[in-house]
Amino acid sequence: MTIANFIIDAFKPNDANQLYQFIVDNNERLKYYFPKTLSANATLEKTQEYIVLKEKEIQEKTNFTFAIRESKTQNIIGLIIIKKIDWDKKQGEFAYCIGSDYESKGVTSFAVNEMTKFAFEKLKLKTLQIIAHKTNYGSVKVATNNGFVWQRTLANEFTPTNASPLDMELYELTNER
Repeated sequence: MTIANFIIDAFKPNDANQLYQFIVDNNERLKYYFPKTLSANATLEKTQEYIVLKEKEIQEKTNFTFAIRESKTQNIIGLIIIKKIDWDKKQGEFAYCIGSDYESKGVTSFAVNEMTKFAFEKLKLKTLQIIAHKTNYGSVKVATNNGFVWQRTLANEFTPTNASPLDMELYELTNER
């Protein structure tokens, strides 16, 4: 999956140093909504294990975690994940993060658009979800830019580390084909 300046692909074993550096560089951005990803990449050794786990999850079709990269440099600039897949309902949920240098440049919207095609065409999912806090304007914009429609508020849906539970907004996109 590619546009002129960015690609989306699975992690390779030799991505550990780069992924670990992405996590370190974006620690402050990730700690609130991605505490599990931070913990799973707390050391370079953990990042190596994380990549192996993500490869296994793709093979087992339980989660699909991909790198968002700059085309020229192949540098990892973000992550996009299809998680919480319910194969009976043919439903999955997106999670995504982008490095601060690439925020508000349309990269995350591109990634969600490309992964939506992948989810509908290759995985044959019928419904995709994005769950975002109402103050996470960037994430809400990514959802609406990609045709996701607000469904409802989910009470106490997410609890950040050392914080009270938050109500989150549910957006969905259904494959009409």
